Amino acid sequence: MKFTQLFFFLLATTTTVSSFVLDGLRRQLKRELLQLSKQTKRGIEATPAQQEKILDLFQKLERLNPTRKPLQSPLLNADWSLEYSTSDSIIGKGDFPRIGPIVQTIDTTSLKAENSEVVSYYGIPVPRKVTAELAPQNDQLTNVQFKQFRVGPIGFKAPETFKGYLDITYLDDEVRLTRGDKGNIFVLTRM
Repeated sequence: MKFTQLFFFLLATTTTVSSFVLDGLRRQLKRELLQLSKQTKRGIEATPAQQEKILDLFQKLERLNPTRKPLQSPLLNADWSLEYSTSDSIIGKGDFPRIGPIVQTIDTTSLKAENSEVVSYYGIPVPRKVTAELAPQNDQLTNVQFKQFRVGPIGFKAPETFKGYLDITYLDDEVRLTRGDKGNIFVLTRM
């Protein structure tokens, strides 16, 4: 075997082994992160120690992001279920309880997003949703301008000051990790 052939053989073998190891590490981190997210009921019952552990797992998984340009990936266009967040207002901490999944739908083709949930107001389930327009700033970060709120049958326009951004720091075919403009983190799974 010539030196050049040996070099490419070793390079291919090393790349295959490295990919295998990274895939296994990603699966392990995702499994731990999702189990802990479930234990904390989306973060509502998270202790400081659990919050710290979730952040550590989140950051480790971010460093292993297999999708270099998340906003350009077809993997992003989907319905995503919120599994964990540090945003008390989104998970309903200290508020009326959320029933079932909190869903975020993203469509980068139309540059639109929608968040939807069902909230129990004194035992009466009421659907709520907000629609938004996306304005990508780069391959990973998009500004979000909220447009329309709906609570049950009542809809109203969102004030222009209701805006933020999403920084998609990890994306694969099962899990999405996002950082928000207020410093919150979001762990979502594909529905």
